[in-house]
Amino acid sequence: MTKATARHILVESEQICKELKREIEEGADFADVAREHSSCPSSAQGGDLGEFGPGMMVPEFDKVVFSAPVNTVQGPVKTQFGYHLLEVTSRS
Repeated sequence: MTKATARHILVESEQICKELKREIEEGADFADVAREHSSCPSSAQGGDLGEFGPGMMVPEFDKVVFSAPVNTVQGPVKTQFGYHLLEVTSRS
């Protein structure tokens, strides 16, 4: 079964998500941005979600995690929880 590791930043609006993505693309550290802005408990670990397989996350999240290029920030991705920036850190 395919497994992935990923990290994310969860915020309440698409606009904030886009602003944070721009900061990261301009050189800000993903983990630092997650610690400062993400509303998910994973923010304490820089947004790190650990390893998981298909179906363990919400469908919108899975779709990106199991298809996007590794080490590239994706988003905004809207789910029932809010707006996410996602970065797949590995997939096997």
